[in-house]
Amino acid sequence: MTRAWTAGRVAVLLGLTALGLLTGLAGWAVVDLWLPAGVALALLALFGLFLGGRIATGTGIGVGAAAAGWFLAYVALGVPRPEGDFLLSSSGIGMYAYLLGGTVAAVMCATLRSPFDRPVSAAPPAR
Repeated sequence: MTRAWTAGRVAVLLGLTALGLLTGLAGWAVVDLWLPAGVALALLALFGLFLGGRIATGTGIGVGAAAAGWFLAYVALGVPRPEGDFLLSSSGIGMYAYLLGGTVAAVMCATLRSPFDRPVSAAPPAR
């Protein structure tokens, strides 16, 4: 099922991309500073964002917009600066868990089916 690309829908998708960017920035800092609990906190925030994007748009494209912003922040912060160091540490198991866990959360939310996604039948239920 395709939906029309209205100005409101484009605005929601751009908002989700911006929220994904901010969540990625915050998640990177939390994972790096509070390693054991930071990974869980960052992944919970990502899951909430992706699920909210799925609910707000009704399709997986909302998850894709939020995931694009998150991944853009992840890549931008992982590039070394001209001085030769990173903005925040990009090594260690926490960053790999954050990347893998965020990807799993995005795929879970994008492939999620709600009861409203099923086709509606006009036939009365069988007895």
